[in-house]
Amino acid sequence: MKPRQPPLELRQVPSPSRGFCPGKMRGILRVTLTADAPTSSAADSLRCRNCGARFPLGPQHACFECFGPLEIGYDHDALAVLTRAGIEAGPHSIWRYAGLLPVGQDPAGRVTLNPGMTPLIRADRLAEELGMRELWVKDDSANPTHSFKDRVVSVALTAARQLGFTRVACASTGNLANSVAAHAARAGLDSIVLIPADLEPAKVVQTAVYGGTLVAVEGSYDDVNRLCTELAETDAFEQTAFVNVNVRPYYAEGSKTLGFEVAEQLGWRLPRQVVIPMASGSMLTKIDKAFGELTSLGLVEPDEWRVFGAQSSGCAPISTAFALGRDVVEPVRPTGIAKSLAIGNPADGPYALDAVRRTGGAIADVGDDEIRDGIELLARTTGIFAETAGGVVVSTLRKLLAAGALDPAEETVIYNTGDGLKTLDAIAARQAPTVTVKPSLRSARAAGLVD
Repeated sequence: MKPRQPPLELRQVPSPSRGFCPGKMRGILRVTLTADAPTSSAADSLRCRNCGARFPLGPQHACFECFGPLEIGYDHDALAVLTRAGIEAGPHSIWRYAGLLPVGQDPAGRVTLNPGMTPLIRADRLAEELGMRELWVKDDSANPTHSFKDRVVSVALTAARQLGFTRVACASTGNLANSVAAHAARAGLDSIVLIPADLEPAKVVQTAVYGGTLVAVEGSYDDVNRLCTELAETDAFEQTAFVNVNVRPYYAEGSKTLGFEVAEQLGWRLPRQVVIPMASGSMLTKIDKAFGELTSLGLVEPDEWRVFGAQSSGCAPISTAFALGRDVVEPVRPTGIAKSLAIGNPADGPYALDAVRRTGGAIADVGDDEIRDGIELLARTTGIFAETAGGVVVSTLRKLLAAGALDPAEETVIYNTGDGLKTLDAIAARQAPTVTVKPSLRSARAAGLVD
């Protein structure tokens, strides 16, 4: 369904103390915000993206009116005091945008590895090979646990501490698991991370090494996520913040910093085209939201931008809906090597479709061999070794160009969201020494290394 304008009044309604479950209400959530409190941000409510109902800020992710997803709402007048100079004076991390986030205004209250301000790299050689005029790569593999998830986890866990939770948890396709476990270790929080049992070995190791509880579930990510939703409703998990369940509205806001940073790094202007990998579709919607907020606040000059989505053909429910002209995303059973994008029932799929169509963009998907080609092309032309999601983006960019859906003459930014060292198994069989020689000049000459 299309979102509509919210009602004017703020309705305070029965709210659970943890994840949402109709029929299992747990009293009234009371939130007090004062001018000098750590939570004195411009965030003023939770707003339903479907029916527009508003609720007090708290650990709630679904609307009691229509069961639609909630997101953070802001007081525009409070945001309007922000300036470029004030942002630039902030820390070299996502927290320079604290005024545009729901939590984290007080540095002492943050649960964070201080991610953000990752490189925006001009990719001239890649642009030349693809026949493009100007191309940039936003490389989020430079974050502390080597993926963009450090952004969303820093915001989510800061909210979790502020809301009084004593343990943190998540369902994950890998990168989120790494980040939640690392953040919890830094902050001394108990953590429990649930992953599909067939996850890439490197991501399993990178999660387990931080010492939290790691649970492998025999099933897909969607099975894992469903289990987390059920656990969140049990007494044993009453004091547990599931970053992508009961504190999901806060978690999702962290992705806006990917849009804020690109605009600032381009000299406070918006790129005309962005290509973004999609799993749940949340990151795409939040980058689009970030561009809209910057424009409405006068922090960038008003301009048009086009949003493009990239999926793996092994799990392409949003791409399929786009191709068929549908508003409803039909769930699929994920397959393929791009496990970090393997969400068969994407929560933000309809909203990603809305953003792409509203901005005049497009969505496409690519197969496993194309993903491998994309990883190698990006590495060969930019020196960036991306995980499979990055290969999805590069090959989707090439596919969109070939189809005439994306303008090669317009400035374009593509997002690499993770490090290739996390998914070595995806391309290991295609990589080997060029030649093997004995330690002698004769052997080197025989191999053609010496004329």
